[in-house]
Amino acid sequence: MLVLTRSEVEELLDLDALVDALAAAHAELSAGSASQPPRVAALAGDGLLGAMPAFLPSAGLGCKLVTLFPHNRDRPTHQAAIALFDPATGTPAALMDGTYVTATRTAAASALAARLLARPDARVLAVLGTGVQARSHARALAGVRDWEEVRVAGRDPAKAARLAEELGAVAAPSFEEAVRGADVVAATTHSPEPVVRAEWVSPGTHVGSVGHNAQGSELDAELVRLAGVVAVEDRVSALAPPPAGAPELAGLDGAAVVELGELVAGTRAGRTSAGEITLYKSVGVAVQDLTAAALVLAAARERGVGFQLELEEIPG
Repeated sequence: MLVLTRSEVEELLDLDALVDALAAAHAELSAGSASQPPRVAALAGDGLLGAMPAFLPSAGLGCKLVTLFPHNRDRPTHQAAIALFDPATGTPAALMDGTYVTATRTAAASALAARLLARPDARVLAVLGTGVQARSHARALAGVRDWEEVRVAGRDPAKAARLAEELGAVAAPSFEEAVRGADVVAATTHSPEPVVRAEWVSPGTHVGSVGHNAQGSELDAELVRLAGVVAVEDRVSALAPPPAGAPELAGLDGAAVVELGELVAGTRAGRTSAGEITLYKSVGVAVQDLTAAALVLAAARERGVGFQLELEEIPG
């Protein structure tokens, strides 16, 4: 079994390749080729440990174990490990850090959604939040359109200013001022209160949301109602009752929600007009982790990176 550290995973995971690989993976998922049972979680006070197994023909067999401890300050709120297995024999093939994978695949899926749904002439990007996901989203979305302006906003103006300086972006004084006039909005907060309100969003805007909070939503309910296209990774996962599903989408008819894989395959329509508001709501699905981990493992084998660990001897 190959063991890969976080620094090795960061070195090996190619972001551009991941966006393309996720497009193919989501097409497989929507076509029914994947096995992806609903996630399960054990609660530990305010934290949880979740298990996310999956099989995908193009990426193999694996499982992510992920913790969410929202009050962490000296380490990430999300931490994870990913195990990959030989899909023919079930033999453990790799164990790697999943914390970087989680952040990167989430942002890469948002970039895929923006690539599929944002207007071709989108030029102003607003990133809401100042944490790991905000930084990952700014990187992932960089190549989606030719941005003339990138704005950053957060609850802490000092953090927003630091991140904006790091990214070569503009620090907006409020969420509202970041959103107004933006062509693409990436909401990456854990806010229980809306940081994107319908009255701030211009016609033709694409809004992506990856934040999750059991106490509320970072999206205004009216925005969901106004969206002409509501896209998700997987209909079953997104529309499951909270906390597994997206509270913003509770009560929506499944027929009104499109999957990324359906947009990739062209079996469902995306944006139909320049003035249509489009929305992508992420809950995170196991095939995304599996796809990213498979890319990491392939790159590690090609470059000879990682530490080989044998858990047991295989007879014969």
